[in-house]
Amino acid sequence: MEDGRGPIMINYSISIMGTQPGTKKADITETKAYGTAQCNEILNLDAFAKHITSHGSVYHKADVAAVLTLAVSCLRELMLEGKRVKLGDLGTFHVELETEGAVTVEDFTVQNIKQVNVRWTPGKDFKNLRQEATFNRVPTREMQAQEQKVITNQETIQGME
Repeated sequence: MEDGRGPIMINYSISIMGTQPGTKKADITETKAYGTAQCNEILNLDAFAKHITSHGSVYHKADVAAVLTLAVSCLRELMLEGKRVKLGDLGTFHVELETEGAVTVEDFTVQNIKQVNVRWTPGKDFKNLRQEATFNRVPTREMQAQEQKVITNQETIQGME
């Protein structure tokens, strides 16, 4: 798949991890190789608005950024009112509570509510990205850092000669 900027790919690296999430390193008895998505860029709201306008939008970047900013504020407000918000093919946003159990219904109070989490249920355009995705294997972040150290050290050594 291409978008004018070259092939669209999801970068991933492979790491060896324990098979039971949350297990302390010393207690790991079984490991497997797992793939981890590697982000290659983080776009802030302004950059995202600029990207949207690059797709032939009749609106200016500032207009798009203003609408997105307002959408975030309104989405937060509506979820705090206990509403689910369906945003078409983007999906549905709602809150879930993280609570501490109480012995009885009568014992449960708002003090048992420890966290309010935002949940996103993907809409149809996001449900099966795997079918459209292409993948590019890259080194882990740790390996990339080690490679950069080697390059930096080689440049320093060569520069001293």
